[in-house]
Amino acid sequence: MNYDEIVSFHGHSCPGSAIGYRMTLAAMRLLGVSRSGDEELVAIVENDACGVDALQYLSGCTFGKGNLVFRDYGKPVYTLFSRTSGRGVRVLFLDSALPEEVKNDRSKKLEYILSAPEDAIISTRTVSIDEPKLAKIFHTVTCDRCHESVMETRLKSVQGQSLCIPCAAVSGEE
Repeated sequence: MNYDEIVSFHGHSCPGSAIGYRMTLAAMRLLGVSRSGDEELVAIVENDACGVDALQYLSGCTFGKGNLVFRDYGKPVYTLFSRTSGRGVRVLFLDSALPEEVKNDRSKKLEYILSAPEDAIISTRTVSIDEPKLAKIFHTVTCDRCHESVMETRLKSVQGQSLCIPCAAVSGEE
């Protein structure tokens, strides 16, 4: 897959999507995997920036399938795990390794990220992690107050009522 496909999916070209593109390609190459059709791959991302769109597009890991895990650490780090091989790889973007002359120029930064040697901008290492559980499918129920559908595991019991999180918050019970 080429970077133009990422731009089309993400909506614009930016350093963040280029970072995600390079990081995901590196991880998938090291694991010897292709795009996940179901849950063969699991991705753990440590930020919610533009690059995660590249990761989703390239790897097939998505929130909807349950094989994309978000940890809000604010780091340019992805960990990809192959259920097939039981192997994992942690990929870190080396922002501090960018040359000074590109750091404050968006177009130069983008060009550099897309063309730099992988080892100049990305650090990788194999990791051992406990295999993440397969995604669970939960029943959908109705909130007793707003009558909207909600996943059963997200209900709160408040004064004998089963409430969704927003309704429970209004009740002061969150």
